[in-house]
Amino acid sequence: MTLPLTPSQTVGPYFGLIEMTPSVVAEGTPGAIVLTGTLRDGAGGPVPEGMLEVWQADAKGNYRLTPVGDEGFTGFGRCHTDDEGRFRFDTIKPGRVPGPGGGMQAPHINIAIFGAGLVKPVRTRVYFSDEVEANAADLVLATVPAERRSLLVGTVDGRTVTIDLRLQGEDETPFFEM
Repeated sequence: MTLPLTPSQTVGPYFGLIEMTPSVVAEGTPGAIVLTGTLRDGAGGPVPEGMLEVWQADAKGNYRLTPVGDEGFTGFGRCHTDDEGRFRFDTIKPGRVPGPGGGMQAPHINIAIFGAGLVKPVRTRVYFSDEVEANAADLVLATVPAERRSLLVGTVDGRTVTIDLRLQGEDETPFFEM
């Protein structure tokens, strides 16, 4: 006897049950910033019940796995989106880290996005609008077509960095294979 195939299943919506750690730095950390934005679907609507994970270097360009790191810095955060698709992380602006070919990458925060309808997470980066020269020299950012690079650059306004992430459609956020 031949059994029928089992239908495929996407993840979620269960992200509200997973422990969230939206603070990458301890409260009161000097130089702390807020990374905020909205996760949107292909039609531009908010994606509630999504989950984002960030991982990054500290302000000196060291990842948490290295022996040197700022006090209270975890290098990792996780939060879910609210009903309007909004997310928020308390973190620091990372330093530059070594890149391909021995050059230095521009400061950036790595993001993994999980959500209903996604079989596996999609991964992207957030660069900073006040790092024009470093962004122009970043070899990873240079792999994105020039007309789409701005979709990875968060707007810096004081200690707040804002970026909207779009899963598909017009102005889809560039995602990286990992």
